[in-house]
Amino acid sequence: MPLSSESAEPLSWSDLASLAMPEPNRIEGPTSAQATLRLFGQPESNVMVTLYRDHHAWCPYCQKIWLWLEFNRIPYRVRKVTMRCYGPKEPWFLEKVPSGMLPALELNGRTITESDDILLALERQFGPLGMAMTAPEALELRRLERLLFQAWCIWLCSPRLSPRQQVLAREQFQDIARRFERELNREEGPWLRGPEPQTVDLIFVPYVERMNASLAYYKGYRLRAEHPAIDRWFRALEQLETYRGTQSDFHTHAHDLPPQMGGCWPDDGAEAKRLAERIDRGDGLGEDEACWDVDHQADQAVIALSRVLRHQQRLREVNPMGAAAFDQPLRCALTRLVRNTPCPPPAGSAAGLRYLRDRISVPRDMPLPAARLLRQALEATAQLDGPEQAKPLPVRDRFDQDPRPFLIGS
Repeated sequence: MPLSSESAEPLSWSDLASLAMPEPNRIEGPTSAQATLRLFGQPESNVMVTLYRDHHAWCPYCQKIWLWLEFNRIPYRVRKVTMRCYGPKEPWFLEKVPSGMLPALELNGRTITESDDILLALERQFGPLGMAMTAPEALELRRLERLLFQAWCIWLCSPRLSPRQQVLAREQFQDIARRFERELNREEGPWLRGPEPQTVDLIFVPYVERMNASLAYYKGYRLRAEHPAIDRWFRALEQLETYRGTQSDFHTHAHDLPPQMGGCWPDDGAEAKRLAERIDRGDGLGEDEACWDVDHQADQAVIALSRVLRHQQRLREVNPMGAAAFDQPLRCALTRLVRNTPCPPPAGSAAGLRYLRDRISVPRDMPLPAARLLRQALEATAQLDGPEQAKPLPVRDRFDQDPRPFLIGS
């Protein structure tokens, strides 16, 4: 839909609310980061599993368990816990898991930590998803995933690499990524083994998703363009509603990883800077980032609007501009979002709009294409005011924003 050349007046909160959609069915609907109970058509009395995962949908090990339960359609409850980089763990969780480790799983009255131990326990209880984790071939693939993870960490998280060391780290990562591609190419379809995704696919998903984002942002490396079999695998995943409900975007990963990984280090190349600027503006990287079907762009805009309206009072209160001053700028951005028409904000709004742009978290807050549209609307509205930027996101922690005001009904 082309952008209108005319300017619009900001819609009122009541007008915006009239355009929103009702909250979807989290219990029986598509995979959702907001769900706290999943039944898959079974009675609640059948629930044997409680998954403890992060509020923020950042934790890769939580994503692995989350995907396994969803693909297997195992009824489960969710209890959400604060990640340390956002604040202290909840006392009730530390009583249950003194280490504070996530994910944790309660099954048959037993609390289990470590994602591989959790998957093994789930396999014993409910049966494997495809090849069992203890099968010799699965063990080899699990070792390959760890090698790929290690090569990524060396390239991304090693400070002060010389130009020659950068080249060697890149080559080492590429070599192991090609080994992953060879495994993907052993079958005619996109999956590692068989006609459907199995546990051996799911163990690769969380960190390969994060590699795709972080290497583009910090190294200028387009993983999907460089490795066609990995791109084909991602494209197949992105056709599955179950995976899409857990998939994050490049902006979220690029900024949530440094506090978790102890730092991510750019190589200062021109391509990395160019891609990072695009990601930070909210443009995304098109099919390098995700190949979702976004034919229904207006629907995604309404999803983004609805999620903002759910929290609009809190969003205004935590914005550096203050609740009253941020009221009209936020309505201007939402008007741009749903009307696709420029809506000039009051002077001095740019930094406040970009503050919100930078703190959208996918999939915690909304699906990837909805977040892309909202980031673009916030940035486009900020540009009508000027170049002023928000305070940069911290890289050692995320204490810049207290998540507790947003934890509705948790």
